[in-house]
Amino acid sequence: MMLGAISMVFPEKGFYITESYSIHYPTVHSLFGAKKEVKKDISAIIALADAEEKVTESNSEVEEITAIELKDTAVKLNTSIQYKNATKSALANFFNSLSNINKEEKSIRILHYGDSQIEGDRISDYLRLKLQNLYGGEGPGLVSFMPVAPSVVNKMSWSTNWDRYCVFAGKDKRVKHTNFGALAHFTRFNNYAPLSDTTQYKSAWVKIVTSKNGGAKAGAYKKIKLFYGGAQTKTHVELYENGSLNNSDSLVSGGNFNIKEFNLNQPALLHEFKFKGKDSPDFYGISLESGKGVMVDNFGLRGSSGTFFNQINFTQLKNFYDYLNTKLIILQFGGNALPYIKTKEQADNFGLYLKVQIATIKKLAPQASILVIGPADMSVKEVADYVTHPQLENLRDAIKKTAFEYDCAFFDMYNCMGGYNSMLTWVEQGIGAKDYIHFSSGGARKIAVLLYASLINDYNAFVKNKK
Repeated sequence: MMLGAISMVFPEKGFYITESYSIHYPTVHSLFGAKKEVKKDISAIIALADAEEKVTESNSEVEEITAIELKDTAVKLNTSIQYKNATKSALANFFNSLSNINKEEKSIRILHYGDSQIEGDRISDYLRLKLQNLYGGEGPGLVSFMPVAPSVVNKMSWSTNWDRYCVFAGKDKRVKHTNFGALAHFTRFNNYAPLSDTTQYKSAWVKIVTSKNGGAKAGAYKKIKLFYGGAQTKTHVELYENGSLNNSDSLVSGGNFNIKEFNLNQPALLHEFKFKGKDSPDFYGISLESGKGVMVDNFGLRGSSGTFFNQINFTQLKNFYDYLNTKLIILQFGGNALPYIKTKEQADNFGLYLKVQIATIKKLAPQASILVIGPADMSVKEVADYVTHPQLENLRDAIKKTAFEYDCAFFDMYNCMGGYNSMLTWVEQGIGAKDYIHFSSGGARKIAVLLYASLINDYNAFVKNKK
């Protein structure tokens, strides 16, 4: 009765303690008189995803024909990649490279940048699986010695003296330079400190265990490339394959784009790096790969809003993009900015921040196409109900506007899910996480299937138009 009495007098909209924090209490109206939000029917979208996945388990000819048959359904359900004009020129560079894959001197790369929605190799793993099956390529590509989240392909472990230095969610103040590499962070086994005659040698190790969860090709890589730089002295390195020594050598000092390549003698299972030196290099990542085909790199950057590219050394980043033969860059951000966006003006401002990032990428990787993926549906609690964040559609529109202004392709993940309040249904069906923000692993696979189906359908149409 006391709690009921409070509900009768408590303000329906609550009251704010600060600009960012407020207190709410269920009112009589919200409990008994409020109209519950209607959940979105996503059955047609899930049926399409299931149909597309079944098709992609077939051979390429069946995939091509059925993708065309499903095109009208995908358009009606808003699951297709969008372009600013009918020529669909945004992905032409990537499609050209893919159609001439046999003429490429080395593998072509797809760099998938995103926030926590893609961490652990989610979404990227399906694109890699399908594209490598069709066009060749082996290995998961670039990975960090200290990934933010474990991958479905590789499980990493490391000695206790490693540390991560990031720029993707704000520049690490311990770092005086801007050489963060293509992954927007690096790792070290020794902190920054001047060397002296009394400086002791330090040792460190990293182990890489490859699983079969990413498919046969992802675990069949034949070489490891180590990207590093910035050490004050040489560093001794040893690589072990399944416990046997593969190579023993030194890593050079200085520079910000050094590469040490190791050719593997045995099928991938367990690889261990052992390092020893007075100072640690900045390790920008290792690439697990083979010679040709398609590589899909997953850069899941938890907490990032994607506004860091202009904070990385331009020359170094260009060296990475050129060396990797980057042909497609996917940008999947927005979710981490949304909680701080209260007005349409703030949503539009994020679009302006994104312009700077895309302009930077266009300058450094002119050979690469860019695909921008909008944010997923994200729910906030209003009294007793979860509803779509009030600024989500404004943010989505701002991101789309910027993408089209720079002739990037756009994939509307929000509409692909079903639009307003669709996350409620995704959570109810177990394909959305209980935080009403992220996908479950099954939900991430649904989105990946729909994204890949749209991408391969547009590619097939591109190839036909060239003939």
